[in-house]
Amino acid sequence: MNEEVSVKLGLIRETLSQTEVEGVRLRGTDWFAWATGGASNTVLLTAETGVAEVLVTGQDAWILTDEIEAQRLIDEELPSNFKLHINPWADAGARESFVREATAGGEVISDVCDNAKRVRPTSQEQPIPPSLQAYKRVLMPTELERYRQVGQKASAAMTEVLKAAQPTWTEYQLAGAGAEALWARGLHPALTLVAGDRRLPLYRHATPTEEPIGRQAMLVFCARGYGLYANLTRFVCFSSLAKEEAELHRHVREIEAKALSASQPGMTLDAVYYALAQAYKRHGFANAIREHHQGGTTGYLAREIVANPHTTEALTENKAIAWNPSLPGAKIEDTFVILKDEKLENLTFDPNFPNVEVEGRLRAVPLEI
Repeated sequence: MNEEVSVKLGLIRETLSQTEVEGVRLRGTDWFAWATGGASNTVLLTAETGVAEVLVTGQDAWILTDEIEAQRLIDEELPSNFKLHINPWADAGARESFVREATAGGEVISDVCDNAKRVRPTSQEQPIPPSLQAYKRVLMPTELERYRQVGQKASAAMTEVLKAAQPTWTEYQLAGAGAEALWARGLHPALTLVAGDRRLPLYRHATPTEEPIGRQAMLVFCARGYGLYANLTRFVCFSSLAKEEAELHRHVREIEAKALSASQPGMTLDAVYYALAQAYKRHGFANAIREHHQGGTTGYLAREIVANPHTTEALTENKAIAWNPSLPGAKIEDTFVILKDEKLENLTFDPNFPNVEVEGRLRAVPLEI
């Protein structure tokens, strides 16, 4: 991990040199995990920023935190590449004074300028440049190995829960069982969506309710480990699928196959989006692409970039993707990484879950109980 972090600190300092600023300040849970080689600054799961941040200057690399969190972070999270600055928890101004001192009062690059993180940037903070954003979205070998672990654990949790599910369970119970299975494997249940039989055709983003799931259900995970997101969707049916239902699932598998085949180095995200649009049209669902986002790149965010007609970022080797084409009552999703020689590796594939081959790839199908 220390070697990986050293490389990343070098990339950050390269950014400092190119932009002629005095420091890079990373508060978000995504950037903190990236810069520290998978450490977590998360306490409140729903927060976009955590209880510690990274400050890198030309000379030093610091973890900034308060006296509540410091010892736990030292004992359980942080690599040895960083110095620690600890401020009193009741004196946030002490941290700001330290940042001004460490950066000689100069300008600082900050991730909170780039999105809706609920920390107000100072007047001397500017956005992270595209070059550093690009580094974050391409996995190093050590990151990919951690990602494989997260994907395997998340898919095993999904299989375990759906094989144990009962039609009398409420959507809350299924979501809770999913969260429990993820926590038991050391993963954050960042998202657990559930739609039972009645709600399944109605809503794409079905947050769970107290309704019994009934004859069938969809379970969606965004599972976070080492800061990396494993995104996957599975279905369970407590009988045989009706012919019409099976056909919907076949359609989404074949639509997804076009996106996966298009996900090659050099292809832009808007081009993959158009490949999906054409696939929907060929299958007789021309408007479906407007009814739900189709996914995109993933990694230290559940979606780094959601593909749309205007996303021109190019795919490269070692970028992670998660497409999720859907129709009313059917959806498909796994997390893949783009490898060399135009190969894709499915990080969330579980051979213990029912699957079929689609254009040379094994894809999950609904579990029929």
